[in-house]
Amino acid sequence: MNENLFASFITPTLMGLPVVIAIISFPSMLFPAPTRLINNRLITLQQWLTQLITKQMMTMHNEKGRTWTLMLISLILFIGSTNLLGLLPHSFTPTTQLSMNLGMAIPLWAGTVITGFRNKPKASLAHFLPQGTPLALIPMLIIIETISLFIQPMALAVRLTANITAGHLLMHLIGGATLVLSSISTPTAVLTFIILVLLTILEFAVALIQAYVFTLLVSLYLHDNT
Repeated sequence: MNENLFASFITPTLMGLPVVIAIISFPSMLFPAPTRLINNRLITLQQWLTQLITKQMMTMHNEKGRTWTLMLISLILFIGSTNLLGLLPHSFTPTTQLSMNLGMAIPLWAGTVITGFRNKPKASLAHFLPQGTPLALIPMLIIIETISLFIQPMALAVRLTANITAGHLLMHLIGGATLVLSSISTPTAVLTFIILVLLTILEFAVALIQAYVFTLLVSLYLHDNT
């Protein structure tokens, strides 16, 4: 049972070789590109959503922070499309892998921290010691603030991994229960199927919300360091 339950989280292979790179690059091919002067409805909707996300996320940034616009928009589109593709049957969701999420979180977090120490080193160092701290608490507070700083990328990755994995596991369990109950009690099976449909709708929302939360937190880290 456990093997079947977690089988969807195993990296797929083709002829003994992992195909996760092809899976990761596949979402980028789904976004249409304008090929003529007059765009179609899909490209217009895509451009409108991109402009809306850009306005919501980059308004609070200064000129230096807005240089990260392309990276952050690419990040939210990549995570959102990957999460949505993972909801298809017999598919694989790369964002359920903690290693991949850490691979996104650590470089982005490190980039914001390095940017902060390069642009305003005094303000970045001041975060380690709040103003007016008693002398006896200074060593302890510096240690706590340092630990909290290094926990940020781990929190980013674990949050995304846990939310996507938990949703997929819950859908798998309720779907299995619906199949079993269909031969035992039809009314109960109908009830669990309705719950499964509602949970699927919720997972579509969670897939997009988690992409937004991940990117928004990176944007907030950037705002604190620019």
